[in-house]
Amino acid sequence: MTTADRPTAIPAALRRAELEAALRAVTARIEAAAAESGRDPRDITLVAVTKTRPASDARLLCGLGVGHLGENHDREAAAKAADLADLADLAVPPQWHFVGTLQRNKAASVARYADFVHSVDRPTLVTALSRGAANAGRTVSCLLQVSLDADPRRGGVPAEGLAALADAVADAPGLRLAGVMAVAPLAVPAPQAFARLASLATRLRADHPRATVISAGMSGDLEAAVAAGATHLRVGSALLGARTYPATPRTPGTPQDGAA
Repeated sequence: MTTADRPTAIPAALRRAELEAALRAVTARIEAAAAESGRDPRDITLVAVTKTRPASDARLLCGLGVGHLGENHDREAAAKAADLADLADLAVPPQWHFVGTLQRNKAASVARYADFVHSVDRPTLVTALSRGAANAGRTVSCLLQVSLDADPRRGGVPAEGLAALADAVADAPGLRLAGVMAVAPLAVPAPQAFARLASLATRLRADHPRATVISAGMSGDLEAAVAAGATHLRVGSALLGARTYPATPRTPGTPQDGAA
């Protein structure tokens, strides 16, 4: 049984009430942060990251008006996208965001369901995504994941490689250059990290004016991201509750997940 098929441990009505309360709280945080920064909260998109949670949670969030769903792993994401395929008939169907580290051999699968990929960080991945999108007859919006600490274990293109990677995406069939993404490094204060990302995003738009998306901020630092101009917030635990993971140890050097 996959995570997408696993039933919730509590009645659906109770779970819906939990998610509704959490959504109100997160929305209030976003609105307060936007007011503090002089921004319109309607310009900020909440991406609900449902990794490790059942498809039923994603469906409930859609029923509560959440239109953007994020996942970190292809197998789990593909299963949930298939489970929620009936929602494609809605006037505004949910959009799927792949926010985790993406291996090249998974690119074709991800291109079949993802509307956005937040973790494009190398030319070989651009080629694989382009081929997958073209074969699926789809257009996938790509965000360039920027490394803010030059740590190769965390993924991301170095700032000096951003322009060339942007050009590669812009020229690739089946892909649309949408903007940038970053995860704030643990050793760098979030406001400083996101200010750096905003500066790089401004430089990128000089050559690619339509690349307006800035994906930054998670459950613990969304206020700093809003203050720095983030357009998309990747929020998981603040909406869905703290996650529990299997006791399997992380392989040394494995990149961190891109959402929490």
